Amino acid sequence: MKIICGIDEVGRGPLAGPVVSAAVILPINHGIIGLKDSKKISPKIREELFDQIIKISDVGIGVISSRQIDNINILQATYKSMQQALYNLKRKPDRIMVDGFAIPLKGIKSEGVIKGDEKIEQISAASIIAKVTRDKFMKLVDPIFPEFEFKNNKGYGTKNHIAALNDNKATLIHRKTFRPVSANLPGKEMTNKVSYRAQLSNQKHLLKVLNKEINNWFKLNALIK
Repeated sequence: MKIICGIDEVGRGPLAGPVVSAAVILPINHGIIGLKDSKKISPKIREELFDQIIKISDVGIGVISSRQIDNINILQATYKSMQQALYNLKRKPDRIMVDGFAIPLKGIKSEGVIKGDEKIEQISAASIIAKVTRDKFMKLVDPIFPEFEFKNNKGYGTKNHIAALNDNKATLIHRKTFRPVSANLPGKEMTNKVSYRAQLSNQKHLLKVLNKEINNWFKLNALIK
């Protein structure tokens, strides 16, 4: 029996936060009911399905930060997150099916499936894992940057998010190469203020603690090696 892996990503479009991909190999006769595109499932049901999926499946996660996105662009960052997710699987799949378009991989071919998160249950499962994981990060990071309401907008360019960006300028987790973030970077007058530098130092510390917490959560749920 061929081992089939589904891959999907969440977070290509937001102005802030990482892009997250998941790779999922479901067991035969898994019995999980309700697998579909994560965007069409309520947060409560998504989290319930997340728990069911990771309990019985082989799951890998890949996360690329906003800084890395700025360095290599969002397309390459998405590919990299998907490659990481594959690497974090315990087994090597015989067939890789990706939502949308195939991804470049060394030594193994992938298949792109348009609207795959609605058609292929492995991709649906990957969509749910990636969505719950990224949402968790954005909720946890919200208290560090309360003006931006990341727990609600998840980093997407909502009206309130844009207004907060105009008023407060870009944070450490904003994608500085994305518009309108690039037009709202902190200027010298702002960065020279002692209060700003103290706030920035505290935010860096809190992010470091948060990233460690998230990494431990990944390991606890066997999402990374």
